Amino acid sequence: MQAGNWIRLRQDAETGIETIRAHFLGHAYEPHWHDSYLVGFTEQGLQQFHCRNTLHSSRPGQVFMLEPGEIHDGHAPAPDGFTYSMLYLDPAWLEREMHEIFGPSVGTPGFVATLVDDPGLTAAIACAFRVLQETDMRIVRQTALDTVLAGLGPHLHRRTKACTDVRLPTVAQRSRDYLHAHYDQDISLDELAEVAGVDRFRLTRGFKHVYGLAPHAYLIQLRLSRARRLLAHGETPADVAAMLGFADQSHLGRWFRRAYGLTPAAYRSHCTKLPDA
Repeated sequence: MQAGNWIRLRQDAETGIETIRAHFLGHAYEPHWHDSYLVGFTEQGLQQFHCRNTLHSSRPGQVFMLEPGEIHDGHAPAPDGFTYSMLYLDPAWLEREMHEIFGPSVGTPGFVATLVDDPGLTAAIACAFRVLQETDMRIVRQTALDTVLAGLGPHLHRRTKACTDVRLPTVAQRSRDYLHAHYDQDISLDELAEVAGVDRFRLTRGFKHVYGLAPHAYLIQLRLSRARRLLAHGETPADVAAMLGFADQSHLGRWFRRAYGLTPAAYRSHCTKLPDA
């Protein structure tokens, strides 16, 4: 990790929520996505990141919210860098808790905006972050998380997801589905193009237009999201690399650091308290 950068991470055993506090100077991480809902706030400095085809500039106190699968990066335009605190909310947990608080509804939760000014929500996230990091009493943790969920309410909408989105080109859908089904294999562009029924150049152009990444970059991010889950459950970096089709542990490590700012071993240790492997 670059000198001056640091990350503090903990995973709550009951909810699976990760709490991350980090500080970055200069370039923080490459474009990537997460399987979780990300809810956090900038503590210090100016945090810039691309998401939803927009460059966002998050100032201290502002809340940023990202949905699962939303591609984003991060960098610090000022020399003193930026610091943030963030909650990684498991989608199944969020659905269940929102149902408990707001009642049944149709569709999956989505965020109306990526960046908002909401001091009450900022305070709620800060409180939840603190009690989860300190492993406070269960009733205290649940109360803090309920306050976050209530604060998120005005910023949520419901997205109805059809089995097939007719707005997306069939080529991109077919190739994406194939990547998800074979993410651990050594897939070639020729193979993917044959599945999609087009040549390699039309495949790459159409895929990037729809998903924001070329097929090879999307495949890497797909593997990395799987790697986070496996590491959080105690699998060793070497085993994860082998399971997901990386050439070796160092290959996984290079991509993992670029996306998340820390090594697979460090991430595993933070989540499981197991020694580095």
